[in-house]
Amino acid sequence: MDIKDMFKPAPRTQGVTDTPLNQPYTPDRITNLGRNDIFVFGSNLHGHHTGGAARIAMARFGAVFGQGTGLQGNSYAIPTMQGGVDTIKPYADEFISFAKAHPELTFYVTKIGCGIAGFTFEEIAPLFRDAIEAGNIRLPREFEEILSQ
Repeated sequence: MDIKDMFKPAPRTQGVTDTPLNQPYTPDRITNLGRNDIFVFGSNLHGHHTGGAARIAMARFGAVFGQGTGLQGNSYAIPTMQGGVDTIKPYADEFISFAKAHPELTFYVTKIGCGIAGFTFEEIAPLFRDAIEAGNIRLPREFEEILSQ
């Protein structure tokens, strides 16, 4: 990707098709989504989507360079790079409320915070406890296993 391309949103439909993902858990690798599927990824507050899932979100699902939070095309950014788990919680709570208010969409939460940000599954999974009751939020299998204990 050319550096000048990082400052404009990726085409919304590059990784979006008419076929929904329709999975019970968030797959480890997502390359295509349905029109009502949303890729939930960990970001930084500046919205510099240059690595990990954030880069995929920008390249394939409409994440906007410079926007570090919220809905962007077929993606949703949750900041994970600004401090400890306690600084992520308000953004996770905001996301869960947003998802519950939009039952027409299916949200696939990636292993946010567990890659570049350096947190463990055990630290991040509890932030999504309230997502279990939402019928339209899919979590990684690792998060689900921790939350079911």
